[in-house]
Order: sequence, then C-alpha cells, then structure tokens
Amino acid sequence: MKLSILEQSPISSGQDATDALRRTADLARFAETLGYTRFWTAEHHSTSGLAGSSPEVLISHLASVTETIRVGSGGVLLPQYSPYKVTENFKVLEALFPGRIDLGVGRSPGGGQTIRMALTDGVQKSMNEFPRQLSDMQGFIDGTLPKEHDYASIKASPLTSTLPKTWVLGLSSRGARHAAANSTAFMCGHFIQPDNAEEAMDAYLNNFQPSERQPEPKAAVCVFVICADTEEEAEHLAQTQDMWLLNVEKGRTTKIPTPEEAAAVTLTTEEEKKVQENRKRAVIGTPQQVKKELRRLAELYHTDEIMAITNIFDEEKKKHSFRLLADAFRRDDF
Repeated sequence: MKLSILEQSPISSGQDATDALRRTADLARFAETLGYTRFWTAEHHSTSGLAGSSPEVLISHLASVTETIRVGSGGVLLPQYSPYKVTENFKVLEALFPGRIDLGVGRSPGGGQTIRMALTDGVQKSMNEFPRQLSDMQGFIDGTLPKEHDYASIKASPLTSTLPKTWVLGLSSRGARHAAANSTAFMCGHFIQPDNAEEAMDAYLNNFQPSERQPEPKAAVCVFVICADTEEEAEHLAQTQDMWLLNVEKGRTTKIPTPEEAAAVTLTTEEEKKVQENRKRAVIGTPQQVKKELRRLAELYHTDEIMAITNIFDEEKKKHSFRLLADAFRRDDF
C-alpha cells in the first residue's frame, strides 16, 4: 500500500500563517523520511485558518527542502485560471525538480462569487468549461493539441525531458469521468463526500481511456486519518478536528482550536449529529484499527494508494500520527 499526505497548512489557535507554513515544510521533510509517496498542498482563499493559497509557490519551496518525495497540488482551481499559464507554472517546477511534480486540478470554484471574480480579475468564468480546460491543459503539457486548435502553434515553456503528472481531483462520478476521458490519474475525495466515493471510483475505472502518457488507470483516495497509541488518545486528538470541521461548516473561525477550547464547547443536538456525520469522512483509532479500515477502503475503491489528511491542533502528535500510520503498513503482524 502506498501512503501519501494532503496538507492544507492549517493555522492553529494562537499561531499565524508563518507558523503554519513552517510546519508544512517540516512535515514534508518528515514524510520523506517515513517513505511517503507524495506530499500535496491545497488551494484555499479568503480564509483566516488555512495558509495555503498558492500551491505553486509552496510546491517550489517544499521540493527544495526535500529530495525524493513527489510534491504536488491538491489542487489548482482550474476553472479560475488559464490552462496555458497553469501548464507553464508546473513545467517550470518540473524543470527544477524532474520526475517529482504532480499537477492536481479540480473543478471547485474556490469560494463565493466575490472570490471567484477576484481570482479572474472580474472576468466571468464557468465551471462548465472544466472539461475543455482540462483537455487544453493536457494538450499543452505534452504538445498534443489538434492542428485545428486556436493555440496549436504555441508551446508551453520550458520544454522538458520529463512532464508533471496530471491528476484530477473529484467528489463524484462526473469528475471521475473527466479524468477517465482525458487519461489522467484520479484522486477521490472521501474526506469531503464519502457517500459518493465508491460510485466515483467505479466510474473512473470503468471509463478510463488509455493513452501514451497514462496507459493504465491510476486512482487514489484521500481520507481524514488520526492515528494514536490508544483509542482514548485518538478520540482526544479527534475532538480538535471535529470542532474545526464544524466551525468551517458553520462559518465560524477556521483556525484549529486547542483541546481545551474544543472541550469547552457545548454542542447542540444538531451539532452533535453533524459531528457524527463528519466522522464518516475520517478513520480514527490505533495503528491496528486504522490499518484495518484503510485496507477495507482500499479494497472497496480498488486502489493501492491512500492519501491521508490530518488537521489536529498539536504539531508533534500530528507527526506521530503519520509515523504510526507508516509503521503500521510496514508491519505484517496485524
């Protein structure tokens, strides 16, 4: 089983963006020592609790402080940008770090109407353009735009001997079919919409169109994971992520609360139900419990790779969670 990490660069209570980005770089270095396959950064805008608003810039830094782990975006909000510019950004990264760059793109609008308009400098764009943008981006990456295409005469610079690997991030069968039709890898967002994940993965695998760049389908699934030495400790750590998710959904502060702040909140019946519903997006427990459940999900989704995301308050316990996870999959006694 391959293990990877999605890092949103969350800002914890009492800290700032500089702290969060330092922690992200430290985690990337740590993940490499543990043998994780890839380390992705997210793109979020107009939020006080997530520091990762520019994955391209952060990828460049993370790749420079590591040596072998693949680094990528999870993901670029393609509907808000030019496929040509996105391609050139990632080809520069590929030239700097050959064979290590993943270009993950998603159909997400990136926020409300004001954010979308700010990202496009007031130009109206439609998410319905995503299939065309994805096709154009792939054509720019490997130089396969049709002769009749408006941009067939231009090249995406720099020309490189290796190419970034394209992934489509999706939550449903629609996104999965876009990935399949364009011969890209597919990352399924179980950590956002677990109820759609099995259908999405099946849609990708059943409709995949092989190509020279991607002769076989490649799919992975992203899951919230919290791993600790005991069930009690795992539950204690999960409270800060539970409250963070609830606050995000309620439009409150998006910083990760301390355990004391999380424990001090009295939840309504509705909020308690929401916390339990959100637990379906996560795998929480001891190494043995987490490994068993992730293996079940991998079998259900027909994948050999799990991408873990962990948004808890304590930096060292977050690193310990990733250490326990990596160690669990190296063991064969459970």
